[in-house]
Order: sequence, then C-alpha cells, then structure tokens
Amino acid sequence: MTITLDPKLEAILSELGRKQGVDPEVLALNALRERFVTVPEPRDEWERRLLQAASHCGVVLSDEAISSEGIYD
Repeated sequence: MTITLDPKLEAILSELGRKQGVDPEVLALNALRERFVTVPEPRDEWERRLLQAASHCGVVLSDEAISSEGIYD
C-alpha cells in the first residue's frame, strides 16, 4: 500500500522525525499502529475492568495542552 501525504502533513512528519531522531516513515507507522491495532486481551480482572471503563474519544492532547501552564490557558 502506498499512501500519498499532502505537503503540510509531510512537513510535519519530517520535522517531528528530525526532532526525535527517527525517520518520518517510522512516525507514520507508529501512529497508524497506535490508532488501528487492537488492544491486547487483559491479563487479569483489574485490566479487564480498566479496559471496560476506558473509552477512546478520538482526541489526543499535546504535551503543551496538558502541561501546568497549558491547563490554565
């Protein structure tokens, strides 16, 4: 499968990859895995209840948004 990125997304992945010292392709694959790979089966009752209580809201907050400064903005 080949995915064509728009220039803006490609630039973002390239910049993040440069900052993290990884290839942009690795960042893209990791993001796809995090989004689409299923959650492993719970190992015990505690994990089962935790997974039942959790729900994916489709939103990922940036580090800046959850920093102590970002919380009060």
